[in-house]
Amino acid sequence: MRVLFRFLGVMAACAAALAAQAAPANPLSFQIGGMQFTPGGFLDFTAVYRSTAVGSGIGTNFASIPYNNTTAGQLSEFRESAQNSRVTLKVSCNRGDTAVTGYIEADFLGNQPANVAVSSNSNTLRMRVYFVDARRGPWEVVAGQDWSLLTPGRSGLSPMPADIFFSQNMDTNYQVGLTWARQPQLRVLYHASSQFTAGFSIEQGEPYIGGSAGAAQVTLPGGAGGPYAGQVDNGGSNFSAPGFTPDVIVKAAYDSQPNGAGLHLEVAGVESEFRALTPATGITSHAAGGGIEADAALMVAPGLRLLANTFWGDGGGRYLFGMAPDLVIRQNGQVSPVRTNSAILGFEDQVNPGYLLYGYYGGIYIHPNFDLSGATPVGYGYPGASNNMNRSVQEATLGVTHTFWKSNRYGMLQLITQASYVTRSPFDVAAGAPRNAHTGMAYADLRYVLP
Repeated sequence: MRVLFRFLGVMAACAAALAAQAAPANPLSFQIGGMQFTPGGFLDFTAVYRSTAVGSGIGTNFASIPYNNTTAGQLSEFRESAQNSRVTLKVSCNRGDTAVTGYIEADFLGNQPANVAVSSNSNTLRMRVYFVDARRGPWEVVAGQDWSLLTPGRSGLSPMPADIFFSQNMDTNYQVGLTWARQPQLRVLYHASSQFTAGFSIEQGEPYIGGSAGAAQVTLPGGAGGPYAGQVDNGGSNFSAPGFTPDVIVKAAYDSQPNGAGLHLEVAGVESEFRALTPATGITSHAAGGGIEADAALMVAPGLRLLANTFWGDGGGRYLFGMAPDLVIRQNGQVSPVRTNSAILGFEDQVNPGYLLYGYYGGIYIHPNFDLSGATPVGYGYPGASNNMNRSVQEATLGVTHTFWKSNRYGMLQLITQASYVTRSPFDVAAGAPRNAHTGMAYADLRYVLP
């Protein structure tokens, strides 16, 4: 009997080992024909406290932090939401020598009905990214909507969200100073080696004058009802502003280790075209905007990575969460791009499998661009401008992500916390008015990630 029990014990151990080997890396994957389908996503329960009433939900409108001499600046706010929950689907197959991947990602942060917070809290589903990727040999083509090629990466020039740097922040508007957009594009990449990748992307362009995410609009000749108002995007124009040409972005990346460890360097450039027609003369003014981005990430110790992201440019404010306008129009109808700079310095430290510490300091600086030759000033940042025209916006963030457990079969449970301090400074301060606006924020998020 002892021999029998020992034999049964050995058989049970073998069966368990075989079952573990047979368990798929992602148990939700399934196959139909030659296509591999992998659903994914996570469930978020987010709570946020702010020392002032920003009034923008769980995503912070950094450019409109209220001043402390206003009602909103003297009231705090607290919100709970499941909006940031996400659903994803990855579909992949091989067609001869070509690897094809389709990817869709959606959350519930779309345009909300006016009574969304009254009874049912019926948050709106929206498309985040939706693209097809085809790779053959050293060439890769991406078409659809994805994070802009201008967004900093973590490894190479991969289009997958997991390989893109948009901070660890729970704030769904991420970190002040981050260069990013999610928009339609056609991207072509060349993988010269496992370490070097270069490419270009043709992406949606837009003549943006501010007005989105709490940012101030430029003052146009003739005002909001003047001849130029319908030619530009004021953050609420949808598709009414006539498009001109797409933005062209080029980028090159170097990775000392292809797995994302070691050193990651990248440099990028963007070129935009703007125009405006003066109806009284029939003359169309053209101007080109351009910017340069340089990013670096270095693993200085096991689990500890230092990061730096920088951007300098004219006409690139839209890529800074829309906190700065791309252009102004002068009294004579001439288009003039607005100069904007941004930067982020930070660290991410995977102390052990259960704890990730992170911290960032980021800011943007907007240069004035105005024309005082007429009866009314036009442009951005002119003397006497409203205090909602920001000269700079800055944010400091510290956070901890605690992973309670992680399993290939059952997924992952995490608690993500974030504490931030945001300040914004206007160009012009009236006598007796506050010199800046500021708020303190605290986030706590319970997240269950599908395996």
